[in-house]
Amino acid sequence: MMAKVAHVNDDLLDALAAIVGDRLSTAKSVLEQHGRDESYHAPHPPDVVVYAETTGEVSDIVKLCAARDVPVIPFGTGTSLEGHVAALNGGVCIDLSHMNNIVVVNDEDMDAIVEAGVTRKQLNEHLRETGLFFPIDPGADASIGGMVATRASGTNAVRYGTMRENVLAMTVVMADGRIIQTSRRARKSSAGYDLTRLFVGSEGTLGVITEITVRLHGIPEAISSAVCSFPDLPSAISTVIQTIQAGVPVARIELMDEVQMDAINKFSGFDYPMLPTLFFEFHGSKNGVVEQVETVEALAGDFGGSGFQWAVKQEDRNRLWQARHDSYYACLALRPGAKGMATDVCVPISRLAECILETRKDIDETGLLAPILGHVGDGNFHVVMIMDLEDEDEVAKCKAFNERLVMRALAMDGTCSGEHGVGYGKMDFLASEHGEALSVMRAIKIALDPQNIMNPGKIVRV
Repeated sequence: MMAKVAHVNDDLLDALAAIVGDRLSTAKSVLEQHGRDESYHAPHPPDVVVYAETTGEVSDIVKLCAARDVPVIPFGTGTSLEGHVAALNGGVCIDLSHMNNIVVVNDEDMDAIVEAGVTRKQLNEHLRETGLFFPIDPGADASIGGMVATRASGTNAVRYGTMRENVLAMTVVMADGRIIQTSRRARKSSAGYDLTRLFVGSEGTLGVITEITVRLHGIPEAISSAVCSFPDLPSAISTVIQTIQAGVPVARIELMDEVQMDAINKFSGFDYPMLPTLFFEFHGSKNGVVEQVETVEALAGDFGGSGFQWAVKQEDRNRLWQARHDSYYACLALRPGAKGMATDVCVPISRLAECILETRKDIDETGLLAPILGHVGDGNFHVVMIMDLEDEDEVAKCKAFNERLVMRALAMDGTCSGEHGVGYGKMDFLASEHGEALSVMRAIKIALDPQNIMNPGKIVRV
């Protein structure tokens, strides 16, 4: 069952305008902007975009849509990668960017309550004088609400975890307009079902997240970053595995193959060797960081790692990690005019080397331009296939490679996505990954959204 198509008429537009005033648009450019994300997936614009400013407004909007069987698509910043915000059946897009208030920072409890439209950079700028920071860093300046909805993680996840571990509670508007609080601010609870975890990663299919309580962490006394190149991929990956198994509390370990390093050099003005390379970052006390650095440098040396380049000053570290975050655009610059099909998988770290090496062999045999990079400290890596969207054969070749990559990861007891999420781009892989558990997900969806109006056509088919 899909929500019906094209019920956004003048009556509904007038009713929406009564709620949000002139914070409503049917302009073609606005609709197109809200129907696409950063991926190659075909855009699907909504019929109308409304800019909500309070949870009450979101509730009233959802009630109107529920009464008319109109799809509801939440929108944060549009930086997702699997078609999450595409309005596959039209409907009302609720843009939450105006809900960008930091409600309260509880310094002593090391948490903060923020509205869904607050971005991660905005939150960390606000926290600058408190000695605290929010560690989840997916690269893009995504909204906190969107990061919760997609269960985002990023470069810091190896030490600080993903959004799943850093959300304490949230306010959600349900499919019938009810407003619920999933939990309290207590650090643990055994009272009832864990609704907070249910909505983390739900991608707008169960409700609209409007407010989030997030964990904060103390800014480390010392931070040091390093770059080290290796003679080949097995050596770099072995260093990662040994580092994790040795219990080194490294904050970030990022792998880039030689193709990705070439892209970063050209795009960001670096002159690193065109070899498989690891980016490290170490957090802790001054003595603790020194110990971590010495341990990892010795491990890297055992596997042929050389040319450690250190970045201790904040501006140097920022430049280093900005280059890492710009890697997608660096990839696109390798082939001007082309588009990128970005995909990710995650496997147990003991299978990481095998999975990456088989993937690199597959890329070479298929003849694709496809750099490999990733947050390998937790077994998660990405492949960006640079392709001509007008070339049907090339697109088909990339899609077939993506399917082989996912099936390779699943065969190693991994997952089809470590952090990009499902959207409508990876729906077809969930049956292979979850089996009968997928029917349980579908039952939850139907129970909480019987009309199937909440971002329909994503995660599960109803």
